[in-house]
Amino acid sequence: MIVVAILLVVVAVAFAVSIGAHYTGACMGMPYAAGAIQPGRALLLMAPLAFLGAALASGKVEATVGHALLLAPTVALGLALAVVSAAFVLTSAYNLLTVPTSTIQILVFATVGAGLAAGIAVDWSIIGTLLLLWAVAPFAAFALGALFVRVADRLRAPGPATARLGRGAVAGLVGVGAAASFAMGANDVSNASGSLVMTGEFSLVLAALVGGAGLAVGVLTWGRPLLRRVAFDLVRLDARMATSAQLAQSTVLLVAVAFGLFTSMNQALVGAMIGTGVARRQSTVVWKSVRAILVGWSLGPVSGLALGFAFGLLVLRIGWA
Repeated sequence: MIVVAILLVVVAVAFAVSIGAHYTGACMGMPYAAGAIQPGRALLLMAPLAFLGAALASGKVEATVGHALLLAPTVALGLALAVVSAAFVLTSAYNLLTVPTSTIQILVFATVGAGLAAGIAVDWSIIGTLLLLWAVAPFAAFALGALFVRVADRLRAPGPATARLGRGAVAGLVGVGAAASFAMGANDVSNASGSLVMTGEFSLVLAALVGGAGLAVGVLTWGRPLLRRVAFDLVRLDARMATSAQLAQSTVLLVAVAFGLFTSMNQALVGAMIGTGVARRQSTVVWKSVRAILVGWSLGPVSGLALGFAFGLLVLRIGWA
C-alpha cells in the first residue's frame, strides 16, 4: 500500500497547488485590477497568508472533512485517494470548461459518494448543516456587502469608478485582499488535505502544513495568469464596492471556519458583489450571468456524488480499499 499512500499525497498536493492558483483572482484580483498593487507583490503577499491561514486556522475544518462526514474513525488509503481524485478531476474539468462550480461542494459530495460505494455510513446531520450554510452564506455576504458599502459611502460620498485611488483606498483594497488570502487558506485547504486526515495517518497539523505549502506554491507558480479573474462579470465595481464585497466575503468565511464549517469563496464573493450593486441602487447586476452561475453550481454536488461513487467502486474492485 506504499504506492497508494504516495499517490494519495501526490494528488492531494497537486490539488492544493491547483486550488492556490485558482483562487488568486478571488483573493487579490480586485486590488490588482484596481491598481492598488502590482501582480508580483500581490502574489508574494497572498502566498504566505494562504499558508498561515491553512496552518493556523484550518484545524476545525480539517477535522470536519477528515472525521465528521463519514461515520468511520478512518478510511482506507485507497478510498481517500478516490475522494481527492474525484474532486481534483471534476474541479479541473469545470475550470477548463469555465463552468462556475464550488470546489467545497464537489469535495463533500465526492466523499459521500465514495463512502456509499464502500458501505460506510454518512453523517447526514453534518451534510444537512453544510447544505444550510451553503444556502445562507451568499445571502449573508449579500447583506454584509450592502451594509459595508453603504457605510463607506456615508463616510465619503461616492466618486467615479475611474477616479485615482487615494492612499486609504489602496490600503483598504490590499487589506481586504490579504484577509481574503488568509481566509482562503483556512477555508479551502481541507479540500485537498482533508483526504490525508481521513486515513488516520496524518495529524490535523501535518495535513494543514502539507496542504498550505501546496496552496502557496500554486499561488507563486501558476497564480499570475489567473489573477485577473476577479470573477464573474456580475457587477461593475468601483474601489469602495470592491473593498466592501471582499470584506463581506472574508467575514462570512472566517465565521464559518470558526465553527469548523466551510463554504464557497466564490459564492460568498458573488453574493457580496451583488449586495454592493443593489445597495447603490444602480443597474450594475448582470442577472443573466447570475442565472448561469446558479446552474453551474447545481452541477457540482451531483457530479461529485457520481464520480466519488464511481471512483470508490473502482478502488474496491482493484483491492485498494
